Amino acid sequence: MAATPSNMLALGTRAPDFRLPDVVSGRILHFDELSGFEAYLIVFMCNHCPYVVHVLDELLRIAAEYQPRGLCTLGISANDVSSYPQDGPAEMKALATERRFPFPYLYDETQELARAYDAACTPDFYLFDAERKLVYRGRLDESRPGSGLPVTGHDLRNAIEAILSGQAPDAVQYPSIGCNIKWK
Repeated sequence: MAATPSNMLALGTRAPDFRLPDVVSGRILHFDELSGFEAYLIVFMCNHCPYVVHVLDELLRIAAEYQPRGLCTLGISANDVSSYPQDGPAEMKALATERRFPFPYLYDETQELARAYDAACTPDFYLFDAERKLVYRGRLDESRPGSGLPVTGHDLRNAIEAILSGQAPDAVQYPSIGCNIKWK
């Protein structure tokens, strides 16, 4: 389990557009079709990563809790499935269905979107405002597998609360740590 930090894309960066399949519904989701939200949370994740498994319950709580307040959450897996078949679309669909993901789980087969976001690890969190400008990137909280620290979502929750309240998130932001994205 190699710990890889996120690359910390520059704040203010406009969210790269995409067209990706939602593994549950089977439909192609176009980012431009998602309008009218106060904030957009993009999470690069996968099924097998112990860091994602460690925070998944809290991520699902956050997505469900903030959706009524205007947060659109999207999970994206970009891992190379020839080396990590457990991260393939059928397995993604099974996990999303079993865990009742309150957000679409998208598959970035070409890895072009992960590169456009400069994603480095799973999980990697990107929070954009209503104009789709990056206001937060980094970690969910301080907890890591085996750290003994509780998973609270503190850092990400504070950023979401700030943006939904019309404030700027704290400028001090820490990188996420997780498994590296499995590049082709």
